[in-house]
Amino acid sequence: MFEVLEGGIQTTVQDYPGRVGYLDLGTYPAGPMDHFAFRIANLLVGNPQGAPALEVTAGGLKARFHDSRAVAITGADMQPTLNGTPAPLWETFAVGPDDLLELKFVKGAGLRAYLAASGAFDVPEYMGSRATFTVGGFGGFEGRGLKKGDRVRLKPAGAPAGQVGRRLRTDRRPQHGTHWEIEAMRGPQADPDYLTAEDMDFFFSHPWKVDRNSNRMGVRLESHKWQWARESGGVAGGHPSNILDNGYAVWTVNVSGDQPIILVADGPSLGGFICNATLIYASSWKVGQLMPGRDTIRFKEVTIDEATALAASIDEAISERSIERR
Repeated sequence: MFEVLEGGIQTTVQDYPGRVGYLDLGTYPAGPMDHFAFRIANLLVGNPQGAPALEVTAGGLKARFHDSRAVAITGADMQPTLNGTPAPLWETFAVGPDDLLELKFVKGAGLRAYLAASGAFDVPEYMGSRATFTVGGFGGFEGRGLKKGDRVRLKPAGAPAGQVGRRLRTDRRPQHGTHWEIEAMRGPQADPDYLTAEDMDFFFSHPWKVDRNSNRMGVRLESHKWQWARESGGVAGGHPSNILDNGYAVWTVNVSGDQPIILVADGPSLGGFICNATLIYASSWKVGQLMPGRDTIRFKEVTIDEATALAASIDEAISERSIERR
């Protein structure tokens, strides 16, 4: 059992890859914003990479364990402590009955941390996933973030000793900063009928600041006065960013009026604005660590071949080849 003493800013149960296959019903997949850190946390404690674990946004989680477990914390540094003593990041450690685990608030760069426990968190499956979709109020633990007094079940697990001391190699650990390079491909609406060549050149060369009004639905970027290749959206609307409603890809960049918005884990499944670029699988995790109101990003255009190679590289990194023992 995992007893929540303080839920923090927002702490949710997620799984990977989330609730796949329901975009036609208006449901985005949910799941972790940073799939790299999430999957590594599970790998460290001996769980399947997609097993339910906690996503802690900004910090403030305090909880008590009621049995012995192997635990790993990955992602942003929230100065974790176990019974008041500093706990490691990217490394498995043991907890026992009545142990108190606390994640303070983000220190330095990054925004989200992930907490995995051996056996995994035991919440009901809904539409093929245990991921929390707070917008719809379903999945995870009662369809919401954790709060004081919640008691979350954990599945049975063996003795933690076999997992303790497993850690991610230093050269595999992501370096969080305040400026990020995020790989993306053009499209689906990047052709000159919508945006000028100068617009697209600006998009891939300009450092974009992350707007403070960002969350698990969308990461907003600063507004920009685009040139646009047309005066209006025609029958779709008066603004040139308007198009007839169409399906949105996950991790696509939606240009709503003059503001680019990266549609992320809990985003809308369709709408009436153009999407001029889409993040690749290997770079999407970076968005989960962007600090609203502070960080900047630059989009790097890549080809399909480059995206495929980067996908293979990150999958190799999220494997036993990257794990060592202390």
